Amino acid sequence: MTIRLKGMTWSHPRGYDPMVACSAAWQQQTGVAIDWDKRSLQDFESFPVAELAAAYDLIVIDHPHVGQITHEGCLLPLDTAEHSDDLAALSAGTVGRSYPSYHWQGRQWAFPIDAATQVQAFRPDRFDGPVSDLEEVVRLTKAGRVLLPMRPPHSLMVFYTLAAHLGHDCTVEGPALIDKAAGTEVIDWMQRLTDGLDPACYGLDPIAVLDRMGEVDCAQDLSPLIYGYVSYSVAGFRPKPVAFADIAVIGGRPPNGSALGGTGIAVSSRTQAPDAARAFARWLASGPVQRSLYAEADGQPGHADAWEDEQVNARTLDFYRNTRATLEGAFVRPRHDGYMGFQEQAAQLLTAAFRDRTAGPSLVEDINDLFARSFAGAI
Repeated sequence: MTIRLKGMTWSHPRGYDPMVACSAAWQQQTGVAIDWDKRSLQDFESFPVAELAAAYDLIVIDHPHVGQITHEGCLLPLDTAEHSDDLAALSAGTVGRSYPSYHWQGRQWAFPIDAATQVQAFRPDRFDGPVSDLEEVVRLTKAGRVLLPMRPPHSLMVFYTLAAHLGHDCTVEGPALIDKAAGTEVIDWMQRLTDGLDPACYGLDPIAVLDRMGEVDCAQDLSPLIYGYVSYSVAGFRPKPVAFADIAVIGGRPPNGSALGGTGIAVSSRTQAPDAARAFARWLASGPVQRSLYAEADGQPGHADAWEDEQVNARTLDFYRNTRATLEGAFVRPRHDGYMGFQEQAAQLLTAAFRDRTAGPSLVEDINDLFARSFAGAI
């Protein structure tokens, strides 16, 4: 009897196309068929994983969900003892902290298949190279050349990145997210970066920003803090290619602190074929698949074998080589049960405050209060 699995991913070519291509190859090898559905980026960032686990065998997730999904018992752990060698190879091949970001309470809940963090995006036909200093970004913002995704949750991602880059890593255990003085410094930088920003940015996510930047006559040609999307560096994906590089820095610092993103492949605890689902997850995340089938289908691999591959870099304007330092120094967000509610509400506060030009020290207090309450199940 043919095993047929159902999978859920997110609706962008980077999230969907490699899953379909790799599943076709897997079916040829094993006879196991996988049908993929997709949901919007906004749903991907907020939709309850427990509901997806009731309907799908395989689920693409974001690492901040792990506390919630562990509490709800909706996923199977993937660190099975009989496959310890495979797991060791996946861990050794991680880019930055992608692999451990899915490790929670002693178990591995997903394997990284896509690695990303906030980086810099620019039009290579208008810049000789990336902008190296954030002070220059401020000048370009005032000149009307910058787009910054500030739609929730991305306003909070900007906050995280600037905080960690300034040496004020946000806490992950509470009760406060950040010291008030440090948080105020971050708010001050965000005010500078958003002074003169196109008001449309408060409704734009990274995909919408990059779609605009890829237009021939787009007035804006730089996004200083945006999740990298390799698709936009591939010739022909949009009218004009977008290049990516390490983040612009403050005061000569290394490009550290960017808020880690990316996705992992997880297996539902409700699946009727756990061994088949786990086998596909291990195979999909492996180095040979990631640098070949996955990358060739316009995925954004999570394995170092792909990030270091000359051919993979050659067709993407050196996307991987030019953003690797930022990814290696990325900040891993909180992951406790209750965090997802905090992320949504804190980002809404930040977006509204900068859109309405009301941001100030009290904003840090409001965010800290939300964070403390997220541990008590109060939001």
